[in-house]
Amino acid sequence: MEPVSTSGVAAFLKFYGMLIVTTLAIAMVATVVLMMRFPRSPQEWAVGLICTVVSSLTGGAFIIVKWGLHEWITDIWGVIALGGFFFVCGLPGWAIVRWTFNFIDGQEGRTIIDVVKELKKAKDDFKN
Repeated sequence: MEPVSTSGVAAFLKFYGMLIVTTLAIAMVATVVLMMRFPRSPQEWAVGLICTVVSSLTGGAFIIVKWGLHEWITDIWGVIALGGFFFVCGLPGWAIVRWTFNFIDGQEGRTIIDVVKELKKAKDDFKN
């Protein structure tokens, strides 16, 4: 009888190890964000969770692909390091969405021309 292939087991552990680390990183960042900026309503809680998960996955994946960090998936320490990227990228997700919606709420009842003028003014103020 032939022994179990170690390369198959290693590939299995690498895939599921990365899946577990990514899931844990996302769960931790969602917990941190939702505890630091406690939601005011159930809708805000859902938006915060969705934005944190999406920014964590997309930002972490972008960093890993952009700088070719796939090669770190050789042992558990490399996988844990990649999980840190998922964690860090999830932190600003909810804040960016919250700022955007606060700006939109502040423009309620104004015309698009007024909004564009205000954006241009803010851009000019930022340059100076």
